[in-house]
Amino acid sequence: MAKDWRERLDNEIETLQQARDELRVQAHLGKAEAREVWEKMEKNWEHLEARLKRLGKITQESAEEVEDAAKLLLDEIKTGYKRVRDFL
Repeated sequence: MAKDWRERLDNEIETLQQARDELRVQAHLGKAEAREVWEKMEKNWEHLEARLKRLGKITQESAEEVEDAAKLLLDEIKTGYKRVRDFL
Protein backbone atom coordinates (compact mmCIF):
# COMPACT_ATOMS: atom_id res chain seq x y z
CA MET A 1 0.00 0.00 0.00
CA ALA A 2 2.73 2.47 0.94
CA LYS A 3 4.65 1.48 -2.19
CA ASP A 4 1.64 2.22 -4.43
CA TRP A 5 1.13 5.55 -2.71
CA ARG A 6 4.79 6.43 -3.14
CA GLU A 7 4.65 5.57 -6.86
CA ARG A 8 1.53 7.73 -7.33
CA LEU A 9 3.18 10.51 -5.36
CA ASP A 10 6.33 10.29 -7.50
CA ASN A 11 4.21 10.50 -10.68
CA GLU A 12 2.28 13.45 -9.29
CA ILE A 13 5.50 15.23 -8.34
CA GLU A 14 6.99 14.62 -11.79
CA THR A 15 3.90 16.15 -13.43
CA LEU A 16 4.02 19.13 -11.09
CA GLN A 17 7.76 19.56 -11.70
CA GLN A 18 7.11 19.85 -15.44
CA ALA A 19 4.31 22.39 -14.88
CA ARG A 20 6.55 24.25 -12.44
CA ASP A 21 9.38 24.48 -14.97
CA GLU A 22 7.06 25.81 -17.68
CA LEU A 23 5.35 28.30 -15.40
CA ARG A 24 8.58 29.57 -13.82
CA VAL A 25 9.56 31.32 -17.04
CA GLN A 26 6.07 32.59 -17.78
CA ALA A 27 5.47 33.83 -14.23
CA HIS A 28 8.60 35.95 -14.21
CA LEU A 29 7.38 37.65 -17.34
CA GLY A 30 3.74 37.84 -16.30
CA LYS A 31 1.51 39.92 -14.11
CA ALA A 32 2.26 40.86 -10.53
CA GLU A 33 -0.65 38.73 -9.32
CA ALA A 34 0.79 35.69 -11.07
CA ARG A 35 4.17 36.36 -9.44
CA GLU A 36 2.56 36.52 -5.99
CA VAL A 37 0.80 33.19 -6.49
CA TRP A 38 4.02 31.74 -7.93
CA GLU A 39 6.03 32.79 -4.87
CA LYS A 40 3.48 31.17 -2.57
CA MET A 41 3.59 27.94 -4.58
CA GLU A 42 7.39 27.95 -4.45
CA LYS A 43 7.21 28.04 -0.65
CA ASN A 44 4.72 25.17 -0.74
CA TRP A 45 7.04 23.26 -3.07
CA GLU A 46 9.88 23.67 -0.56
CA HIS A 47 7.61 22.43 2.24
CA LEU A 48 6.64 19.41 0.15
CA GLU A 49 10.26 18.53 -0.57
CA ALA A 50 11.11 18.79 3.13
CA ARG A 51 8.21 16.54 4.08
CA LEU A 52 9.19 13.94 1.51
CA LYS A 53 12.75 13.87 2.85
CA ARG A 54 11.39 13.21 6.33
CA LEU A 55 9.04 10.51 5.06
CA GLY A 56 11.79 7.92 4.87
CA LYS A 57 12.83 8.58 8.47
CA ILE A 58 9.57 8.20 10.36
CA THR A 59 7.34 5.48 11.69
CA GLN A 60 4.36 4.12 9.76
CA GLU A 61 1.88 6.00 11.94
CA SER A 62 3.66 9.27 11.35
CA ALA A 63 4.03 8.40 7.67
CA GLU A 64 0.26 8.40 7.30
CA GLU A 65 0.11 11.91 8.75
CA VAL A 66 2.86 13.08 6.39
CA GLU A 67 1.07 11.37 3.49
CA ASP A 68 -2.14 13.25 4.27
CA ALA A 69 -0.27 16.54 4.58
CA ALA A 70 1.61 15.88 1.33
CA LYS A 71 -1.64 15.20 -0.51
CA LEU A 72 -3.09 18.49 0.71
CA LEU A 73 0.05 20.34 -0.31
CA LEU A 74 0.03 18.69 -3.75
CA ASP A 75 -3.56 19.77 -4.27
CA GLU A 76 -2.75 23.31 -3.18
CA ILE A 77 0.26 23.46 -5.50
CA LYS A 78 -1.80 22.14 -8.44
CA THR A 79 -4.48 24.73 -7.79
CA GLY A 80 -1.88 27.48 -7.47
CA TYR A 81 -0.17 26.48 -10.71
CA LYS A 82 -3.55 26.55 -12.47
CA ARG A 83 -4.14 30.06 -11.11
CA VAL A 84 -0.73 31.21 -12.38
CA ARG A 85 -1.48 29.70 -15.79
CA ASP A 86 -4.88 31.46 -15.83
CA PHE A 87 -3.20 34.82 -15.07
CA LEU A 88 -0.86 34.33 -17.99
